[in-house]
Amino acid sequence: MIGNAVKIMRIATGEEADDVIDDGKDPAAKALGAKGGKKRAENMTPERRAEIARKAAESRWGKK
Repeated sequence: MIGNAVKIMRIATGEEADDVIDDGKDPAAKALGAKGGKKRAENMTPERRAEIARKAAESRWGKK
């Protein structure tokens, strides 16, 4: 924890460069992907959303 604080201090004072890690994904595609799930849920009926949630719970908890 202290090491991270020292690193932040060095970046803030300019002693060390702030290296941004590139994950190789297009920022625009990431933004659209984040919107996709909400849009999909808006277009579904409440019954369909409940069915998907039920399947997820069964899969998660092993209840069949």
